[in-house]
Amino acid sequence: MAISFNHTIVAARNREESANYFTDVFGLAPAQEFGPFLAVTVEHGVSLDFAQAPDDQDIHPQHYAFLVDEADFDAIYDRIVRRGQRHWADPRGARPGEINHHDGGRGVYFQDPSGHYLEIITRPYGSGG
Repeated sequence: MAISFNHTIVAARNREESANYFTDVFGLAPAQEFGPFLAVTVEHGVSLDFAQAPDDQDIHPQHYAFLVDEADFDAIYDRIVRRGQRHWADPRGARPGEINHHDGGRGVYFQDPSGHYLEIITRPYGSGG
């Protein structure tokens, strides 16, 4: 049986702000309304479906990592830097303003408007290098 990832729901303080942030930083097509969600499509038809969290609900930050090619890394990283956004080379935030070079690639962590941790990497972890 072939199993592939299709979508996930991303809780947001403001679904429009979060979806727009994501499409802007990643250089993607605008989000599409789908019921109560704003769906952002990435490669292979996978979507992140941004949902408005109730005002009285805490958002528990999640981690979303994306494998990108070198050109996309450069473009995304440039948009992060131009925004003056905080970013780190490590998940603990001990290396601010840096990128990592794990497995011979590049990686960086940053947060979306709702506090979710986003990561872009050019090589899968454990791939050597």
